Amino acid sequence: MRPPLERQEAERLVETYSDLVLRLSYSYLNQTQDAQDICQTAFLKLLERAPDFVSSDHEKAWIIRTTANTCKDLLKSHWRRTTVAMEAASHIPAPELEEGSLSAAVNLLPPKYRAVIYLYYYEGYSSKEIARLLGRNPATVATQLRRGRTQLKDLLESEGSS
Repeated sequence: MRPPLERQEAERLVETYSDLVLRLSYSYLNQTQDAQDICQTAFLKLLERAPDFVSSDHEKAWIIRTTANTCKDLLKSHWRRTTVAMEAASHIPAPELEEGSLSAAVNLLPPKYRAVIYLYYYEGYSSKEIARLLGRNPATVATQLRRGRTQLKDLLESEGSS
């Protein structure tokens, strides 16, 4: 494993290339916040890997290639393909939950069950994907799904008999 970059060297690289990385990232993503995230990620990769550069041209080429690849990874990510910017959805009002509806019953569940039920049934994620997203053990998510379903069934049955 290579030793980490010296502080002075890291600062020099950031000062020299941050504008280039930010502009290149913005040209790929057209969003300032995403470009800033990519800039940070590219420099983190540089600090972690601390490659030996044979010349300043090699150094610049490595940074450009790393930035471009990081942008491409973000563009093809599942998250990027299945989400929209908050501004795009700001004009859409939140749905009103009818009393006695399934959505209202889901909202009555404890948060740990509500989250897994929502992600599983409304967003279509598998229990393994939910475990990864929430940082939980897959067996825990499976248990929470089962318990959430049981509580949901009990809620719906008690509303039906009322």
